[in-house]
Amino acid sequence: MTGPTIPGPNPNPHPPNRVRLPEGACDAHCHVFGPAARFPFSDSRTYTPPDAGIDDFEALQERLGLSRAVFVQASCHGTDNRAMVDALERGEGRYAGVAMIDDTFDEHSIAQLHDAGVRGTRFNFVAHLGGAPDMDRFWTIVDRVVPFGWHIVLHFDSKDIPRYASMLDRMPCPYVIDHMGRVATDAGIDQEPFRALLGLLDDDRAWVKISGAERLTSDGTPPYDDVVPFARALIEAAPDRILWGTDWPHPNVRHMPDDGDLVDLLASYAPDADLLHRILVRNPESLYDFT
Repeated sequence: MTGPTIPGPNPNPHPPNRVRLPEGACDAHCHVFGPAARFPFSDSRTYTPPDAGIDDFEALQERLGLSRAVFVQASCHGTDNRAMVDALERGEGRYAGVAMIDDTFDEHSIAQLHDAGVRGTRFNFVAHLGGAPDMDRFWTIVDRVVPFGWHIVLHFDSKDIPRYASMLDRMPCPYVIDHMGRVATDAGIDQEPFRALLGLLDDDRAWVKISGAERLTSDGTPPYDDVVPFARALIEAAPDRILWGTDWPHPNVRHMPDDGDLVDLLASYAPDADLLHRILVRNPESLYDFT
């Protein structure tokens, strides 16, 4: 792959007009892509994004009224976390990170990531991104990061959530499910994958991100009203273990969202000011030590 194979983010998102964000509000799921001239993409990537680096992201934060962020390493950079670490250094304590690592990362290399602000590692189980990891390697990596107080971020296809319940029951640390488990809203709130996701939240180790509305909605376009009942059900089940994020710059979406629309959805997800503060400020503060 030479040039970009997916589009870049909306270049001119509108500021939020339905919700006032609290001070210290955190985008707890976003990415930085490149710039490729400085931070090349992985040779084994399944897509090539256009550059969407830290300068673009900080302009977005200012426009949306956000001040903290959690950068999640994306599969297009593989286990080369340099672009993400560079973004953390730019934040001077306002940002935290979730790395992608493999079993070649030893205690020293994990400690270096920790010192940079990384507080978790992510595993993709999604079919179009390569499918489930080798499970022996998975547990090796989990065991290596637990002493650092890290958590595990898991990206599932919704249909696979029920069959991984026993794996999650073995988890020796907190874990976070990305994008509401990627459930399909047109299958209804009583679908088995969503019931399984709600059931996971009975366990204090389980967290969920109410991100990815543009992925979950039935046709990919705003206003994403069909996603609201799912987010509300998750919030009701575990209000202290819910995170929210834009997923900027939105790789592999059917319809590129306006990030202002995604922020405005919070008015429907959490109309109470205290609940909004919990999701955007207190919850990420409890999982990521912004300093």
